[in-house]
Amino acid sequence: MNRLHLKQSDYLPEDLLEVSSKDLHTILPEPTLIHLSGKHTAPLFVSVLLHGNEPTGFMAIQLLLKKYKDRQLPRSLSLFVGNVTAANHNLRSLDNQPDYNRIWPGTELPDCAETEMAKEIVALMKKRNVFASVDIHNNTGLNPHYACINSLDNQFLQLASLFGRLIVYFIRPKGVQSSAFAQICPAVTLECGRPGQQHGVEHAFEYLNSCLHLTELPQHQILPRDIDLFHTVAQVKINDQVNFSFNRADADLLLSVDIEHMNFTEIFPGTVFGLSKNNATMPLIARDEHGNIVTNDFFSVQNSELQINRPTMPSMLTLDERVIKQDCLCYLMERIHL
Repeated sequence: MNRLHLKQSDYLPEDLLEVSSKDLHTILPEPTLIHLSGKHTAPLFVSVLLHGNEPTGFMAIQLLLKKYKDRQLPRSLSLFVGNVTAANHNLRSLDNQPDYNRIWPGTELPDCAETEMAKEIVALMKKRNVFASVDIHNNTGLNPHYACINSLDNQFLQLASLFGRLIVYFIRPKGVQSSAFAQICPAVTLECGRPGQQHGVEHAFEYLNSCLHLTELPQHQILPRDIDLFHTVAQVKINDQVNFSFNRADADLLLSVDIEHMNFTEIFPGTVFGLSKNNATMPLIARDEHGNIVTNDFFSVQNSELQINRPTMPSMLTLDERVIKQDCLCYLMERIHL
């Protein structure tokens, strides 16, 4: 197994606060973990650019560190800058790379250089008595800003609610950063809308700044009326054998160009996702949080229309075909009442 060297530093490299994510590789040519000391010693861990085409987290960190350039951080900060080579090409990941948000302990991927690096990072942060973990992402479809957690423990809910009232609980896919860190501290994933939106950068910046000022997470129980909590009950992929498109009429599966408008909207039986050329073949594969195939619980093909079978709420629907191939078509959610 080739070893992927994890570079560590206790200072900010020159020009890091000004460089674009595309040119970041000229300063940090490899994944880098940067430790900066602050007034409270237990560090906040922040990971950015696990997906190279999602720069909002990196831009928010730049704003945050500019704010404290000439003064002490309220809390120590450990910053992991992930897939800098993919960022250079503005891609989620390169074709020869695993997904940097599927490589963490608990992953279903075979051992590789990247999974070993992720194990090393978690072990290092456990020794440093990490205070909380924040992983920052964008998404490609029309989605609101929301926070994701992998535990319904009150500390996780409190950490997520600092970002907003919309919270998604999930335990699949495996190998995500937040799930690995959930074993050692409260952890959250922030979904900050599409790349290139300044509102997403500022929202992430304000959240991180608030986290740095926390002496501890609130201990009181979160009130159900203060959050909208959803549970991801299925991940939906397109069958590898199925040719799909949003605009080619000859595709096996012609998906609706309006599909991303369904995100975070409750949809009902009979809602059409697209047209399937082969009535006899289901073009999708849906798996529940335990990995069981549950496609027929959610989808059917009726008169060539790919339809939903039961009330649900999709998220992460996108028109980006490359992202669909690399990740999935969408997730399906149900509301949780605390």
